[in-house]
Amino acid sequence: MNTVKVRNIEIGAGIPKVIVPIVAKDADGIEAKGKELTNYTMDVVEWRVDFYDDVFDIEKTVATAKRLREALGETVILFTFRTKKEGGEKEIDMDTYTALNKALAESGYVDLVDVEVFSGDNVVKENIENIHAAGKLVVASNHDFFKTPDKEDIVSRLKKMQDMGADIPKIAVMPTSVADVITLQAATDEFAHGIGDRPIITMSMGPKGVITRLAGELFGSSMTFGAVGQVSAPGQIPVEKLQAAMNILHDAI
Repeated sequence: MNTVKVRNIEIGAGIPKVIVPIVAKDADGIEAKGKELTNYTMDVVEWRVDFYDDVFDIEKTVATAKRLREALGETVILFTFRTKKEGGEKEIDMDTYTALNKALAESGYVDLVDVEVFSGDNVVKENIENIHAAGKLVVASNHDFFKTPDKEDIVSRLKKMQDMGADIPKIAVMPTSVADVITLQAATDEFAHGIGDRPIITMSMGPKGVITRLAGELFGSSMTFGAVGQVSAPGQIPVEKLQAAMNILHDAI
């Protein structure tokens, strides 16, 4: 598997990199949370911009990204508008979605941009091309808050993201049983140690899936989400506990 280097981190090597979300609603709150996060050990901050009240004003969003970059210094920033259909806070039309992602990539204030892979192939291709043209990287994503697809389907979705040129494919699913968690882990292992040629992010959400947030290094998921206060998805655990658990696993393997 090839690794991905962003600023001072190498994704896909060693202990999974820790992502912490910011879900504040206004620019002051976003900047304040960014400053707070500098007191914690993490690798990436995900700005969940769908929580931001002024997100549809692209100039304001770029200005807020500048404030967040200044607050975080060299910490890697992942810019994410999570659509309503995939568990986000707001609806958005695809023209606005594309323009927003393009503007933020071109701003230089963010390093990674999330693109939902089932937004329509033409939309996804345009977004990936725009982001890459700006010199930034793409996390292609898919979220299922209702079920866990079968193993072959999960592998197929990750392959679609890879084939479309995403730098880091990501899938998050909801388990209804322990068997579902095993399915997600088996799919992760099959892709990461088989046809996958780049880092991936996989997780089962909710309480049943917590193990997937801890054991990525063993099964092949290169990044995981922790929380400092607010969470952006069910099952995220405090970043200090997350890192302690991953360190125990890393030492064992």
